[in-house]
Amino acid sequence: MTGLELSKAYFEACGLPMLKEQFPGLLPHLAAGLTGSGSECFGYDDEQSRDHDFEPGFCLFLPDEDTVSRRDAFLLERAYAKLPREFMGFTRGLMQPVGGARRGVLRTAEFFTEKAGTPDGLLTADQWLATPDSALAEATNGEIFFDGSGDVTRIRAALAHYPEDIRKKKLAGNLLMMAQSGQYNYLRCIRHGETGAAQLAAVEFVRHGMQAVFLLNRVYMPYYKWSFRAMRALPRLALLAELMEYLLTTGNDGDMAQEKQDVMEGMAADIIDELQAQQLTQAICGDLEKHAYSVQDGIENAEIRNLHILAAE
Repeated sequence: MTGLELSKAYFEACGLPMLKEQFPGLLPHLAAGLTGSGSECFGYDDEQSRDHDFEPGFCLFLPDEDTVSRRDAFLLERAYAKLPREFMGFTRGLMQPVGGARRGVLRTAEFFTEKAGTPDGLLTADQWLATPDSALAEATNGEIFFDGSGDVTRIRAALAHYPEDIRKKKLAGNLLMMAQSGQYNYLRCIRHGETGAAQLAAVEFVRHGMQAVFLLNRVYMPYYKWSFRAMRALPRLALLAELMEYLLTTGNDGDMAQEKQDVMEGMAADIIDELQAQQLTQAICGDLEKHAYSVQDGIENAEIRNLHILAAE
């Protein structure tokens, strides 16, 4: 059983009956689910993950104090704390005074402001450019089991994907960094005898390549320790994950350096094919730098287009 499955079962068996019995008047204003930080919110948890945060519990979202008062919030926290600690063989930890940082009673506006910098899902262009992918992933992952007003669902929908101009800006920056680190600097570092710098170049190529792949899939890249797992599940370019692992885990001696360079060029070609399939570039070549500037040229908003190409990588 995954943490998400456990959370949903616990809410349906214990949480929802408690809310219907004790807070029927508040139900139209509440939402419940499992979302935010932690592997269980992404569905990536396993036996190793159960050393922390794997327990029966859920997030209970409240609107502002004008709708649900502090007193009602306190009563909800008390009621949540009194829910069964044992469920399906798992034990729920003791709650912190205000319901805990990841589970329990949470104000909707505070949760989304912490994750995405906005209480309502409406971001300015600057906010979209500055907010990390991983934070947006945490704002939109998991599942909402119940949403009386629909507000949480609406906010998550507004945050679900980058606006197209923002996606193109971030994509352009990552393509440029792939060109600089992999297509240009990797072998130059080898020829200078800077094997450490060469490996850093390979790391940068992989990091930006992975971000490009997620952007091409219109999916937020999660926190780095789950990035490979998430990438393997993508509908487009998922097979590049294996090649990226190869670049990170092999040395740079002798013929290996040229082999790694060939792998980078092959990956670049695959990404260029996808750029062309999505009609994101007008360039016709194997140079990722030219494709980066072509993607940037396709940004409709002049203010975003005229920002430095690395403004959002």
